[in-house]
Amino acid sequence: MRVTTKGQVTIPIEIREKLGIVPGSEVDFTLRNDSATLKRRNGKHKSGKTRGELAVAALAGSATDRSMGLTTDEILRLTRGDD
Repeated sequence: MRVTTKGQVTIPIEIREKLGIVPGSEVDFTLRNDSATLKRRNGKHKSGKTRGELAVAALAGSATDRSMGLTTDEILRLTRGDD
């Protein structure tokens, strides 16, 4: 992993998902000898929303794309397994 001139690194997706780090999350670094530990701060995102609320907000409207030509009722029938 390479550090940019601004001191930035990209946190791998596996680590972000495991720790629940989303854009805007607060993190802390702890130094110990010659290593550092990254930890997500507990609590809410700076927006005041919990991790679950952020996930729901990110998905809101994602099934409204009309490019598939499905109505809301058709999408609900498909997701419920109705024939």
